[in-house]
Amino acid sequence: MTEVTSGDATAPAPGELKGALLGFVNELRTFRDDIQKKLNTQDERMSMFERKTAFRARSPLSTEANPAAPHQKAFNAYLRRGDETGMRSLAIEEKSLTTADNAFIASPQLAESVQNVLSNAGSLRALANVVQVEAATYEALIDSDDLVTGWASETAAAETAPAHIERIQIALHELSAMPRASQRLLDDAAFDIETWLAGRIAEKFARAEAASFLMGDGINKPRGLLRQTLDMTGKGDIRRIGAIKTGAAGGFAANNGASVLIDLVYALPAGHRANAAFIMSSKTAAAVRKLKDGDGRFIWADSLAAGEPARLLGYPVMLSEDMPEIEADSVSIAFGDFKAAYTIVERPELRVLRDPFSVKPHVLFYATKRVGGGLVDGRAVKVLRFGA
Repeated sequence: MTEVTSGDATAPAPGELKGALLGFVNELRTFRDDIQKKLNTQDERMSMFERKTAFRARSPLSTEANPAAPHQKAFNAYLRRGDETGMRSLAIEEKSLTTADNAFIASPQLAESVQNVLSNAGSLRALANVVQVEAATYEALIDSDDLVTGWASETAAAETAPAHIERIQIALHELSAMPRASQRLLDDAAFDIETWLAGRIAEKFARAEAASFLMGDGINKPRGLLRQTLDMTGKGDIRRIGAIKTGAAGGFAANNGASVLIDLVYALPAGHRANAAFIMSSKTAAAVRKLKDGDGRFIWADSLAAGEPARLLGYPVMLSEDMPEIEADSVSIAFGDFKAAYTIVERPELRVLRDPFSVKPHVLFYATKRVGGGLVDGRAVKVLRFGA
């Protein structure tokens, strides 16, 4: 190696210095490339993990994707152990899950299960108009006169009389049920507490509603359809229901059973017959099935498809065991457009209060729901009275 001497110092030749610098630059480039490859591999692994995590988040089984899951989880803890922590935390956030009496709003799943049973039960609810409100009462505005109309020309306006409006108020009442279960049963993780509770509540609510919507006296309960004033001329108005007599006390007149049912159908205004149906009990239906027309044909037609109601004179029949049985002067058959005639009003929430003290070792679940009902247009329904 050729050395360049400058005083006492010895330095490498310029060619060797350049080679050393190039070697260092190459090693640095190789190191940088290795680091970049490792970073790329790590990014790919993280991308796969994120995709898998995102896929799991979209899974329908994920409770975090369900906005009602926190409510359901907290409500389940309250039912099983009386743990109110989760429900009270949610109540603070939503400001609507609790009341002054410490009752909590049931989970959406439980409330929906109860509502499905009530809607499918043999009750007037299946045919009537159902309205959900947030107030304590509901007001319905009904035209008590025929629709007021007039003809107008290009030069003269039509003058019509003002329509008369009836204001009908329907109050909401508190419907309650109190099923019980043992604490040992509640401690069993395999026991589906919400399904059990929904079934018990729905069963009791359905029976109470069905009876009240037809025969309720209006005292702390809805005023039933058949507790309205009857117009024995058969005409009826907004406040009264038109009634037709069979001509025989406690039964059909001889050779006149089918005829009086035909009279009942055509006593209803044509505008309401399109959506009309019959309501009667099973025992009354057994008597009606035996009636024949003038040509000896039965006027009752059984359903030919599963889930479809039987038909009487071409109109569907709903069987309700809360309808009165046939006896002297009983009102045992109703026919009409019940959606126009009767309105059921309810608040959507279902409230549950857990009581582990009153009947130890059992736990009571006091469930309440606010519901009301009332006649809004008596012209849309007619009844058959079994009297002379």
